Amino acid sequence: MKLNTLTAISPVDGRYNRHTNTLSSYFSEFGLIKYRVRVEVEYFIALCELPLPQLIDFDTSLFETLRSIYNNFSEQDALGIKEIEKTTNHDVKAVEYFIKQQFDNLEISQYKEFIHFGLTSQDINNTAIPLSIKESHEEILLPVINFVKSEIERLATTWSDIPMLAKTHGQPASPTRLGKEINVFSERLVEQLTLLEQVPYAAKFGGATGNFNAHHVAYPNINWIEFGNAFVKNNLGLVRSHPTTQIEHYDHLAAYFDGLKRINTILIDMSRDIWQYVSMNYFKQKIKAGEVGSSAMPHKVNPIDFENAEGNLGIANALLEHLSAKLPISRLQRDLTDSTVLRNVGVPIGHMIIALRSLEKGLGKLELNESAIRADLENNWAVVAEAIQTILRRENFPNPYEALKDLTRKNTKITEESIVDFIDDLEVSDTIKAELKAITPFNYTGI
Repeated sequence: MKLNTLTAISPVDGRYNRHTNTLSSYFSEFGLIKYRVRVEVEYFIALCELPLPQLIDFDTSLFETLRSIYNNFSEQDALGIKEIEKTTNHDVKAVEYFIKQQFDNLEISQYKEFIHFGLTSQDINNTAIPLSIKESHEEILLPVINFVKSEIERLATTWSDIPMLAKTHGQPASPTRLGKEINVFSERLVEQLTLLEQVPYAAKFGGATGNFNAHHVAYPNINWIEFGNAFVKNNLGLVRSHPTTQIEHYDHLAAYFDGLKRINTILIDMSRDIWQYVSMNYFKQKIKAGEVGSSAMPHKVNPIDFENAEGNLGIANALLEHLSAKLPISRLQRDLTDSTVLRNVGVPIGHMIIALRSLEKGLGKLELNESAIRADLENNWAVVAEAIQTILRRENFPNPYEALKDLTRKNTKITEESIVDFIDDLEVSDTIKAELKAITPFNYTGI
């Protein structure tokens, strides 16, 4: 079969391709190759700007022409590199040879041995991959997270004054406000996004085993550590890890993945709560003409967007957990397990995008069923017992907790009338009785 959205094995590239195709520029084989070409070209330019003695006469007006190699990088270019790789059996070496061909075309062949000068493949991979993650986060993932967060904030504001029966341990509890409960998720996301912003996008850049061995032996008078720090920071916008083995430690990358996991966990928590509110009839869902909720039951409008989000966030977290647990571990100076694992970075991010789009859709379909919320409050007058016993404590009334416990744990249903009767029988002033009678499940919602 020819690979397309119907024949793809992964739903990230198949069923949900319309949501995830923007990630291809960052995490596909094409994307990885392009980022490698970008790092190689920028490294050569940095050597010219040093300047390296053998590059001191390089025509700097060609820098933008060199940058066009990656700025105008095409699928045909990527296929050319894959063709070279059939001979080299080494993906990064194939990139080097491709750029050398471009130098030949530009008639600057005398400089082409300074492409990939002194480097090992991980100097390219461990800069290209964090750069792709950084840019995909800033350009694709973060805007979608922020949009969902803004939708949560919009609903929290819209429903800020709606009293609602709280449920702790699944049982009726002191009333709250719907908007506040929704706002809890927004605030949690803000906190985790703030923490995530503090995680640097780190890169390894230092030669075969991280010591600039080849650089130093060729040009011992150049401060290669200073050069490496500046190149990674100024040319790539990353932070150079030092010292390292042949590869990046991946500790910061693990922290990034763990940060995404926490964000996903918050969204799973929210998805389950909203699912529960829908099942309690607190929310209805807007019906789109032509949509089917069940193949057998015409009346059904299922909360599928929140179920879809929960499922995809769970898959994302499972993969992120493996990435964050595995990547920081490497035998001695380097083994190859990180290489194949890193090729999957786009997969959990893809599942996150799918989930976030589902949440975006689901949140937009919610309609408040205030009558059901009010009915639940009306049926649970027992929840004002906490308020009454607390005021009685204030007034030094004897054993107020026990008195309310006896009332609320009787088999008879607690109603407004039974609460009023209880208050009328209390040996307290009329002023206190009036204060107690003013408390209802609809106004006992705190600050």
